[in-house]
Amino acid sequence: MKITISGKQMTVRQSLKDLTEKKLLRFDRFFGEDAEALVSYSCRHDQQYVEITIYYGGTIFRCEEGADTFQTAIDQALDSLERQIRKNKTRLEKRLRSGAFDPIPGDMEEEEEGEFRIRTKYIPVKPMSVEEAILQMNLLEHQFFVFRDAETEKPAVVYRRKNGDYGLITEE
Repeated sequence: MKITISGKQMTVRQSLKDLTEKKLLRFDRFFGEDAEALVSYSCRHDQQYVEITIYYGGTIFRCEEGADTFQTAIDQALDSLERQIRKNKTRLEKRLRSGAFDPIPGDMEEEEEGEFRIRTKYIPVKPMSVEEAILQMNLLEHQFFVFRDAETEKPAVVYRRKNGDYGLITEE
């Protein structure tokens, strides 16, 4: 796995880089050599955060955790990623490395998620500005809102981020 470690508005100590690389080795059983992991460290609101994104086989695995120390945050983030993988192991087995889910002695078995229950909702997607879409999302008290960008005429999604800011997803 190729690992890239960076810090947002900080320099990551070599000891933390070494620890991160060592701890990410436990994911070698799930991913092949061509997997790419991006690890980003930051400090916000008296907490130390780690964000891990792993790209493998067209699938993106991501988590972000905050704690009192970077060591605790990386442990929590890796546990969270492993839970995500194990929870969806049947769906992921075809995409991940063969034998990735063989039982490991002492390993806790995560309860797998059942069938996806999908409720379909049809909405008229009308052209509007990003600001208008955010206003509509807030009025509906939703976490995201689908609309057609009036400027580009392309479908887009605005969403509320964990930190209270907004995000925009659109096609290229």
